[in-house]
Amino acid sequence: MKSTKVTDPAPVKPAVKKAAKKATAATKKATATVKKVTATTKKATSSKAAAKKTAAVKKAAPGKAVAMKTAAVKKPLVAEPSTALVRRARRINRELAEVYPYAHPELDFENAFQLVVATVLSAQTTDLRVNQTTPALFAKYPTPEDLAAANPEEVEEILRPTGFFRAKTKAVIGLSKALAEEFGGEVPGRLEDLVKLPGVGRKTAFVVLGNAFGRPGITVDTHFQRLVRRWQWTDETEPDKIEAAVGALFPKSEWTMLSHHVIFHGRRICHARRPACGACPIAPLCPAYGEGETDPEKARKLLKYEKGGYPGQRLNPPQAYLDAGGIPAPPLGAG
Repeated sequence: MKSTKVTDPAPVKPAVKKAAKKATAATKKATATVKKVTATTKKATSSKAAAKKTAAVKKAAPGKAVAMKTAAVKKPLVAEPSTALVRRARRINRELAEVYPYAHPELDFENAFQLVVATVLSAQTTDLRVNQTTPALFAKYPTPEDLAAANPEEVEEILRPTGFFRAKTKAVIGLSKALAEEFGGEVPGRLEDLVKLPGVGRKTAFVVLGNAFGRPGITVDTHFQRLVRRWQWTDETEPDKIEAAVGALFPKSEWTMLSHHVIFHGRRICHARRPACGACPIAPLCPAYGEGETDPEKARKLLKYEKGGYPGQRLNPPQAYLDAGGIPAPPLGAG
C-alpha cells in the first residue's frame, strides 16, 4: 500500500500578513464608524421626536411643557419639621386653647353666604366695623339672588364705612351672581370652587370651609403670619408656603381652631409693634420674648380685648390670668 506524504502549507509571506492585518483593521474601523453613525442618528431622531412632543404640548396646553420638564426635580413645598419644633408648637397651641377656649370667628354670620360676604368685607378693616355694617346689608339683601340684582350705588352707600367700598361692592355683587348662576344660590363646600368666586382667596375660603362646613383649614391672615414667624415655626413669607409649613406641625383636625387661637392671641396680646411680653401666658415658650414690653404692669396696659365678651367666654382670660397672679417668668436665657 502506497503511503501519502503530507506536505506543509507554503509559508505566508510577510507582505501578505501585513496586508491582511491592514484589511482587518480597516474593517473594524468601518464597523465602528457605522455604529457611531447609527447611534447619532437614533439620538437625533429621539431628540427630534421629543422636540415635536414638547411643541405639541406647548401648543395644546401652554405651561404644561414646563411642568413636564420640572416635574422630575420638583422639591417638596416644606421640609420635614424637627421633633423639637413640633413639640414646642403643639404645646403653644395647647396653652392658647386654655387661654382662649371660646376662640371663634369674630365676624357675625348666620349662614355660609353671610360668612363669605363678611369675610370679603373684612379686608383692610376691623371685624367690629364689618359687624356694624352687615346687618343692614343682609336685611336688604338676604340671599345671593337679592344681592346679585342689587343697585351697586345703594350697596356702596351701605358698605362705605368699611373702606374700599367700591371694590368691595363689586366683589360681593360679583360673588353673589356667581353663586346664583353657577351654584344654585348655595355656597360651595370645596376649596377649588370657592377660590373661583370674585374677591375670595385661600384665606377667605378656609374661613368658610372651617366655620361653615366643618372642614379643616389654616387661615393665614396678617396676625397668623406675624406670630408663626415670631415663634419661629417657619421663616416663609408667602401665605401658601406658611400654610404648608405650619400645617405640617399639627394634625389636620386641629387646623381650624389653631387658626382661631393664633389670631385671637395676635389681636389681644402679641401685637405687631408693641407685643405685651410681660403679660403673655406663653412667654416661657416664646423665642421672641423681649421684643415687646416685659414689665408686667406696663404690659397690662397694652392688652386689647373686646368689651362685653362672647358666648361661653370666661371673663377676659388675659386679664383673669393676670389677676390670678399668673404673670409668667421670662424663659431661660431671656435678658
